[in-house]
Amino acid sequence: MKKQGVISLGEAFVDLISVDSTNTKYQQMLGGATVNVAAGVKRQGIPSYYLCKFGTNQLSEFVESELSKERINTNFCVRTSVKDICVVYVHLDEKGERYFHQYINNTPDVVLTENELDEKVFNKVRIFYFGSGTLFHETAKRTTMKALKFAREANTLIAFDANLRLKRWESASQCRRTVCSQLEHVDIVKLTEEELFFLTETDLIEDALKIVSVYNIPYLFITLGSKGAIAVMKGRKVNVPSIEVDAIDTTGAGDAFMAALLYQFHEKGLPTNLFQLEEYTAYANRVAAMTTTQIGSLTAMKPDNSL
Repeated sequence: MKKQGVISLGEAFVDLISVDSTNTKYQQMLGGATVNVAAGVKRQGIPSYYLCKFGTNQLSEFVESELSKERINTNFCVRTSVKDICVVYVHLDEKGERYFHQYINNTPDVVLTENELDEKVFNKVRIFYFGSGTLFHETAKRTTMKALKFAREANTLIAFDANLRLKRWESASQCRRTVCSQLEHVDIVKLTEEELFFLTETDLIEDALKIVSVYNIPYLFITLGSKGAIAVMKGRKVNVPSIEVDAIDTTGAGDAFMAALLYQFHEKGLPTNLFQLEEYTAYANRVAAMTTTQIGSLTAMKPDNSL
């Protein structure tokens, strides 16, 4: 059987996104980095599986309904009446840059457990994707480690996006230590420039790349916002500029970048030279840039690779 598809492991969120810089009116949208990536790969025609724990209240119904609209497979998710979906208030500044104003999680300990994972789904797909959002909570971390074990045993490509939210962690040192411990066990890593500096405790790109090179990451991508991205393969790097757009909301741009990368890896395989690596990165830059032209993390992501 030919393996097809991408698994995303994480937590589904409801984003309450301010519709203007006054931050007094909000639009309810499906959110969460791993949800955004799951939707992004599906909109580009790739089978998408999401793994999480749902509740049974109105917010969970909203999330499941939105995932169903995106045609994301949730058959391997778990449902329980005691789960509340996380809510995130996202404010916007005058430049359209998003920042997390408030994070509400009434049931932080109700997460998918390692015993609730179904190994069968890992044998179906080409790529397993996760982020740091399932690493700061001990139960979720154990689940993630079990998922990584299943993925490796199934010879599945593993992708990791740091997606750091320091407020969730007990300390910066715990966050840095935990995230860095994952870097040598994955195939594809995406970091923002700020995350790279945080993890390496330096503020110069060349120094930071030298420090992170000890992890021997096969494919490393550093996003630079409107400046584009840096891609690194086998110690060789390429700077890839983005395209110019009229940005009004940067929410989810990094997730769109990752979804576009996973599409390229899924459909074209591992890049074997810098030209191909640059091609993958340029496509991801274009997709990420276009998502900033409308409010919300998914609204500007077009289906079926039309970007």
